[in-house]
Amino acid sequence: MLTSGFDLSAEAIVLRLESFHRTQRNHPTAEFPQLTDFIQETPRPAAVLIPLLQHDNNWHILYTRRNADLPEHSGQVAFPGGRADPGDASPELTALREAWEEIGLNPADVTVLGRLNDFITVTNYLVTPIIGQIPWPYPLKLARNEVSRVFTIPLSWLAEPQNHEVRLRQLPQPYKPVSVIYFREYEGEVLWGASARFTLAFLEIIKSFESP
Repeated sequence: MLTSGFDLSAEAIVLRLESFHRTQRNHPTAEFPQLTDFIQETPRPAAVLIPLLQHDNNWHILYTRRNADLPEHSGQVAFPGGRADPGDASPELTALREAWEEIGLNPADVTVLGRLNDFITVTNYLVTPIIGQIPWPYPLKLARNEVSRVFTIPLSWLAEPQNHEVRLRQLPQPYKPVSVIYFREYEGEVLWGASARFTLAFLEIIKSFESP
């Protein structure tokens, strides 16, 4: 059962991520299958941090709500992250740098547990999601020009099948509608799109890949 993953230690999560990568090649997943029909350019490298934390003896994931004035993904629930800089030696460094810039999370306070496979988003980024454990509570400092709020959702709630569904989202003609993951509203916030896919991909790993 998926709930067996909720009392995993951080070390066990590391082992399950390693088990996943031993058996799965890193084939980037498009946000939806028709993506290559209207995006021809090479996707730009980027990374996000999926912050895991312990709250009330339960695993939670920390999310941000992006500022409504941003040109891309404005007002959406997201993870701290962004495009890679030329000086970033790895996706992990990109994710940690962006989390420091956006929410004041010191890279020294993050324990990197692993990564997911890459995703290609509708905005043509090749995103590597990085899993990192953070201490909690933590004195976050939000960059208000980018982030309007941070909040957490319990892993157990995210894993309940009744809390998410697939909806059709209309694209401009002549493209057909595409399937998009939406979670139920949680404390006034709606998780959907690429961040929802990253979340479910992580949940699937801790459900399906046993530690050696």
